[in-house]
Amino acid sequence: MAASGYSDLREKLKSMTPHRDEYKNKYVDGTSNGSGKGRKRKYRESDDDECEHSDDSSELREQEARRVRSSIQQKSIFTPEECALIEEKIDEVVAKGEAGLYREHTVDRAPLRNKYFFGEGYTYGAQLEKRGPGQERLYRKGEVDEIPNWVHELVIKRLVSNGVIPEGFVNSAVINDYQPGGCIVSHVDPLHIFARPIVSVSFFSDSALCFGCRFQFKPIRVSEPVFVLPVRRGSVTVLSGYAADEITHCIRPQDIKERRAVIILRKTRPDAPRLDSDSTLSSSPAERPAPLKAKRSHRKADPDAAHRPRVLEMDKEENRHPSLSRHRRHSGSSENYWRRGQDYDKHRESSGRKVKMRRH
Repeated sequence: MAASGYSDLREKLKSMTPHRDEYKNKYVDGTSNGSGKGRKRKYRESDDDECEHSDDSSELREQEARRVRSSIQQKSIFTPEECALIEEKIDEVVAKGEAGLYREHTVDRAPLRNKYFFGEGYTYGAQLEKRGPGQERLYRKGEVDEIPNWVHELVIKRLVSNGVIPEGFVNSAVINDYQPGGCIVSHVDPLHIFARPIVSVSFFSDSALCFGCRFQFKPIRVSEPVFVLPVRRGSVTVLSGYAADEITHCIRPQDIKERRAVIILRKTRPDAPRLDSDSTLSSSPAERPAPLKAKRSHRKADPDAAHRPRVLEMDKEENRHPSLSRHRRHSGSSENYWRRGQDYDKHRESSGRKVKMRRH
């Protein structure tokens, strides 16, 4: 943490959602919309560090949950037989990755989760000398493998025929393969990289997509979600508007009880920034080395990991001085995401903070 400039992970995660700061500042002085009447919160210090909150806190969370739900669409399109066929194809992708048959940036490995980029891949801020939200860049053309034909034939065509996406929309397909207890931390799909909507299809097992969580690590702990969306095997989930742009989403470890894979289908923006010959990676060699044979993570899946309680246990200091941002959720009106994309650079220039982003 010292290297990233943050003494506490909560500051890092807070910096990943700068749109919440304005909301918090709006209420921290006890005023709202210039009325001078604040929404009261009562905190009580006791031996067990309990705290009391007014009904407004629950009401705000319920309002935000409704906004999230209203900007999500779900459909059950794929039959169990179709799922089984697609899952066989996913296993073939995994086998090719283990054999080292893909291009250098197609496979991205993490403990209990492997990611496979097709069509377009992108690098996160932590891999660049200039780090922080908004620094994500697409790889150069040809540095990841093309979208497999079976993804077009078995998945994309079905979505087009069912009116989920228009024909020709998808140019980026990502397969996330989770082992039990695997996760992906809270994030917003980069606005300057991807157009909306964000479409995903789930396979192998049921799981859940959570919104508005905060992660802590060593050991991993996850705060209470604003909204939990069940995702069933074969279901299609479409995120747009508020759910895609105004609140983070994640996969919690406890929600991956069995192996689960998801195919994420997106369209990159035509003006999305791309790495070029002048871009400098934090550890770029003079010449690109030959790709090594890929191997799966040596970390074995813990069969009990998905069942352990993983609740946020804040330290005593924070319990004595609870952060309003933990309970205040952004409920301001959702701007058009195209406008947000245009204003993103202005916000990034004004923030001036360097953040070490986790890969997601």
